[in-house]
Order: sequence, then C-alpha cells, then structure tokens
Amino acid sequence: MYKLKDANVAALVAGDFMLDSYLWGKCGRISPEAPVPIVEIERESTLLGGAGNVINNLLTFGAKVYAAGVLGGDECGAELLNLLENSGVNTDAIVKEPTRKTSRKTRLVASRQQIVRFDKESKTAIADTSKDALLTAIFRVLPSVNIVLLSDYGKGVLTPEVTQKVINEAKKLGKKVLVDPKGSDYSKYKNASIVTPNRKEAGEATRGELKTLAEVREAGMKLRGDLNLDYAIITLSEDGMMICGDRSDHIAAEAREVYDVTGAGDTVLSSLGFALAAGFGIEEAARFANLAAAVVVSKVGSATATIDEILSYEYRHSINQSPDKVIPLNRLVAERERIRAADRKVVFTNGCFDILHKGHIEYLQKSREEGDLLIVGLNSDRSVRAIKGDSRPVNCEGDRAFILAALPFVDFVVIFDEDTPIKVIEALKPDILTKGADYKDKEVVGSKIAGKVVLVDLTEGRSTSNVIRKIKDGK
Repeated sequence: MYKLKDANVAALVAGDFMLDSYLWGKCGRISPEAPVPIVEIERESTLLGGAGNVINNLLTFGAKVYAAGVLGGDECGAELLNLLENSGVNTDAIVKEPTRKTSRKTRLVASRQQIVRFDKESKTAIADTSKDALLTAIFRVLPSVNIVLLSDYGKGVLTPEVTQKVINEAKKLGKKVLVDPKGSDYSKYKNASIVTPNRKEAGEATRGELKTLAEVREAGMKLRGDLNLDYAIITLSEDGMMICGDRSDHIAAEAREVYDVTGAGDTVLSSLGFALAAGFGIEEAARFANLAAAVVVSKVGSATATIDEILSYEYRHSINQSPDKVIPLNRLVAERERIRAADRKVVFTNGCFDILHKGHIEYLQKSREEGDLLIVGLNSDRSVRAIKGDSRPVNCEGDRAFILAALPFVDFVVIFDEDTPIKVIEALKPDILTKGADYKDKEVVGSKIAGKVVLVDLTEGRSTSNVIRKIKDGK
C-alpha cells in the first residue's frame, strides 16, 4: 500500500454539499428549567460535510479534486464555497441557485459524546436551470479526472436525470463511477461501476432487513445484477464489508475502538475510489477502505485519515493479531527490514522485567510514545542471574516474555542471553533507545548505534526489589 503515497489521482466528487458545524463543550449539571444537560460551549468549528467530507478525505490522501454540486445563494452557501476554494478544490462545476437553502448540520458534542444534531437544509430537486448548468460544467471537467465519485445524501442534487447522464458520459470516457447511494430506488445508479450502501440501505433497496451474511451476499448480488454494476460493496460496520462481483468476498472489520461513525461511509467511498484510481485491484482497494474506516471511526466528528495513519494502523493491527510477538533475533531482523520500508520509527528498550509492576507499565508506555513501534529486549534467566544473583529471576524468561507480549503497547519481545543487549542493538539499529532517568550521566549501551537516546522518568518507589522485600517481610 506504500505506493499510494505517490499516487497521482484526480477525482470528481459530485453530490450534496453541506456544512458540518460542531459545538464542543463540557457537561457537568442538569438544567433547573427542564431535565436536560447544560453544556458549556468551549469552542466551535465548521467543516465541509456531505460530499464535502468525501473531498476532505481525498485531499488528505493527496488527490487533486474537482467539486460538482448546487449551493444556495445564502450566507451558508458562500461559507461553503469559501471552504472549498481555500482547500485548493477546483470549483468550476459548483452552481449557485439563489432561492435554495444550503445544508448545514450542527452537532453538539460534550465529553466526546454527540448529544444532539439539528439541521437546516433543502430537500427538493434542483431547478431545471441549475440541472443544465451543473451537467454542462461536469461534462467540461470529466476529461481532467480519472475517477468519479457520486455522494448522494438525498438532498435533491443527484436527480435521476443528472445521475444517469453523469454515469453514462463518464463511462463513455472510460472513467469508473462509484456511488454512495441514498433512498430505496437505486434505478438511477444503473450502469455505475460500484455502489457502496451500508447494510440497512442495501436491505431497503432489496429485500428488507439483512440479518445474516448470506442475506447480505444475496442482496449484493441482486443489486449488481439489477443495476449492471461491476461490483456492489455493502459495508457492515463491525462486520466489515461484503464485495459482490463475479463472486462474493467478505472482508472482516479492522476497527478496535469506535468513538464516532460520522462520515464513515464518506471515508469508504473516497478511499475506495482513490485506491482504484491509483491502480489497485478491487480486493486491495476494499482492504484499504476498510483500514481507512477503522482509523476514522476511532476519532470524533467527520474525521479523515492520512495514508501514514492507515499504514501505521495496518502494521500495528497485523502485529497485535499475531499469535506470538515473542520472536528470535534472526526473525526480528527480517521484520525490522519491513518496518524500515514502512518508514516506522522503532524504539528499543531492555530489562529483566521480573515481577511486572506499575513502574514497568508506565516506563514501557512512555517508551512506546517516543516512536511507532516498541521492541523490548528481555534478559534471559542466565543473564538475570549474572546481574541480580542466584535468587533471581522470580519468574522464568518464558513467563516474563509472555506477560510483556500481552501488553498492547509492546510490539515485539526478543530474549537475549548476553549480559548486555549490544548484539541485539547492533542487529536492529533502532531509531531510539530508552532507559530510565537513573542513567543520567551514565553510558547507555548501544547509544552510539541508535539515532537517539531518551531517558524516561521512573515511577518513584516502584521496583521489583521492593516488591520482593515486601513479600519476604510479609507486608
């Protein structure tokens, strides 16, 4: 996926543009006037929403973007157009309809939780004059792009006539057309390349509620056949996505922690389109979209994900899914080459980690924060005895390694038998070495090999020796 960082993609995004406004605050009490929370507003922000969020994602990926839509002649429309232009978007295909109300969605968010949303918008079809002007402008810019994304929010811009004419003209020019659909009648999307409904939307357009993957697969195949699509891709939230083409493939979800699903569909449309325009096949493009959605839903609001964030998430996810993060040095050296190719910053630290305590946890967390991956060098039982005496370690090296590998912020554990980790450091050439702050004014082993040495503050009063002493004293 690394080649996406250098991809040359020009995309046309047509559809319903709106403003996403956020009121951010904190909530600590209930109103005496009614049983509702009082939110103290701390800041406000306004972003491109709807089809504009598709554009946000594409811009984050580094694409050149052309916007096509109809805005009202109101203050909101002027603000939206200004946001587009300031983002570097080509707005030659943006049409103004003076009597139309530009859509604005305002969300109230307190303590990372969306409390309420209120909307101002038009839902009627655009005027005939706007339709003609929009199509003329779209046809003018189509030769300049290599992918077309239709973001339909059902607000009246992508009428059946507009949608069909755009699809047909784009297909004549050999451009793929991807659609994030709306409503229950998908006939206006006929002959598109791909539609990307979610489970609920696909059910409404076919047979009703889709409870099982078999029903999802059946609905996807029906949409593909009825609409003459290359693929129907149904997004399934925590269940990933279903790709329905000549055959069907289920891709499992990547997300670990979900904060806000706002704009997840926009992310799938934009990332899928970007990857396809960059030359990816459908399965690899769908996997990229799945990863992008996983990053976005872990944020609050209509968020975006950079390619670096997606690559980092992919790498860490693959590590944490590994059945064994404890690997020998020769395998770790090979893994280090893959890490270097991914441009990830590697942190190395080492220790006995005999009886794991709060001080260890905080030290490892802080070490991990210095880079993208943390490799822990673990003293073998022999080397612990050489350093600490015959009474140590309390826990054998296998148990200590197992416990360290279970920590989410530890990416790899390598056991070394020497008194110092110098051979490991020479083999891995980490970007950063971390040691405890008690090493101030002392030589850190491997400091001449690593790019940087960071001394991490230690938690006062926490050590394995103290724990052992307390156990012996019975306290």
